Amino acid sequence: MTAQTPDARTSHDAGRPANSAREAGGSARRTVLLRGGTVHSPADPFATAMVVEGDRVAWVGSEGAADGFADAGGVDDVVHLEGALVTPAFTDAHVHLTATGLALTGLDLSGATGLADALARIRAHAAARPADRVLIGQGYDETAWPEGRPPTRAELDEAAGGRPLYLTRVDVHSAAVSTALLDLVPGIAGRDGFAAGEPLTSDAHHAARRAAYAAMSPAQRAAAQGAALDRAAAVGIGSVHECAGPDVSGAEDFAALLALAAERPGPRVTGYWGEAVTDPVDARRIRDLGAFGAAGDLCADGSLGSRTAHLTRPYADRPGHRGNGYLDADAVAAHVAACTEAGLQAGFHAIGDAAVAAVVAGVRAAAERVGLDRVRALRHRVEHAEMLTPETVAGFAELALTASVQPAFDAAWGGEEGMYARRLGAERARTLSPYAALLRAGVPLALGSDAPVTPLDPWGTVRAAAFHRTPEHRVSARAAFTAHTRGGWRAVGRDDAGVLVPGAPADYAVWAAGDLVVQVPDDRIANWSTDPRSGTPGLPDLTPGADLPVCLRTVVAGNTVHGGPIG
Repeated sequence: MTAQTPDARTSHDAGRPANSAREAGGSARRTVLLRGGTVHSPADPFATAMVVEGDRVAWVGSEGAADGFADAGGVDDVVHLEGALVTPAFTDAHVHLTATGLALTGLDLSGATGLADALARIRAHAAARPADRVLIGQGYDETAWPEGRPPTRAELDEAAGGRPLYLTRVDVHSAAVSTALLDLVPGIAGRDGFAAGEPLTSDAHHAARRAAYAAMSPAQRAAAQGAALDRAAAVGIGSVHECAGPDVSGAEDFAALLALAAERPGPRVTGYWGEAVTDPVDARRIRDLGAFGAAGDLCADGSLGSRTAHLTRPYADRPGHRGNGYLDADAVAAHVAACTEAGLQAGFHAIGDAAVAAVVAGVRAAAERVGLDRVRALRHRVEHAEMLTPETVAGFAELALTASVQPAFDAAWGGEEGMYARRLGAERARTLSPYAALLRAGVPLALGSDAPVTPLDPWGTVRAAAFHRTPEHRVSARAAFTAHTRGGWRAVGRDDAGVLVPGAPADYAVWAAGDLVVQVPDDRIANWSTDPRSGTPGLPDLTPGADLPVCLRTVVAGNTVHGGPIG
């Protein structure tokens, strides 16, 4: 695995970064023929074979033509697909790899059935990890527990045996912590977001997270990061966008991750650093950290679950409370203008309608300052972008903002009786995540998981977009698949990748899948079609309840990073 080189981070040609060092010669120039399956390619909707030369796709076509390649003796290896499906590898456009790995290797409360179960899991984790200087867990969701409340500090002190414990809520915008963890942050009781007996939010939460991550050993961090990269590869993800920052994971964690990704096989890692800047010199400093952009979790607000997303009208379940606005339009404008002057992609986390409106207003003001064409060329991005209005959707299109979205949020918390409806009321909740409206307006989508908030599960993510709980927001499975493959590459300025056509990077996954179909986002009875006359490459059946494909092999730049023989 080769992380982005300085050239890849800084060179642009009409918004396109230069090729990475891996593509410039990191893989051996072997020629591989894959045959006897189905290749998902717009170059040939009936393709059954593909040739890869080194780190690039060289040819896509039919089985008969594949015989010619094999007979000519120009192939070093032949992969017999045995009917398997080959697709571009997925790109997860929003992840937190260290936190994801900590959940995979340790304390994950996402499956806890209640408060007692959660406390029992904490006790077991503490007993199993006596050498860890700090216990870190994630994923609790008190709204799904019979008790309807998070653990108290006294309960955490007992369960952790008096050790430092940092435990994030599922949305990662608040945290329950032990007394010993608070002791690592002098003066925390005076910070915004600290209330006796309540989970930490805002600045108090950020300070606690910095202390918890700083207390991790290098070995603990490396094990977590490696586990997350391995899981991504195992589910067919060939590229991830790490959303780091001073209040998210810290510079040491970010540097360690990029170094690890550079020295081991695995998915590509594009790093984002969520820190606001006010001049081009600061923007260049962020580039020097190894970041592709000053974006990701640069938070304009918080989350709906923690009631920290910034709303124009109060929460339905907390009258008078409208959440937290961390950046106003002026701060957004200063950041975008500085990044644009430095040729660096900017971006923000924005969920509530007030926060999204502030971002759009700020980007528009920056465009007036530095030029609309320059702003559009850098494809600045907005993470989550859940509470949109027709006006902010139009603003995204006007400013060429990429919407980096997580359909699994709707699958987990949407619907008439879900958490979103409890927080906002059913009427407002129905407006969330309007993917169809975004695509109709020409707004590019890049799909991700926000792991560990929701799992690394690309086909589940595509399904969630195609079967949005609000039917008018659904998109076709093909559109969702494109947003989860090409969309992530386009978000970093690469229009030539995320698709299996000659000349594209050889990043692909091989799947055991059932019959392939063409799905459209409406309620017609004839919703699924296998008519070959359509000339449209099919995808697996993603109907809720259908089995999702199983990843057999993941290849990045021509190198296998997961799996073995097919069949």
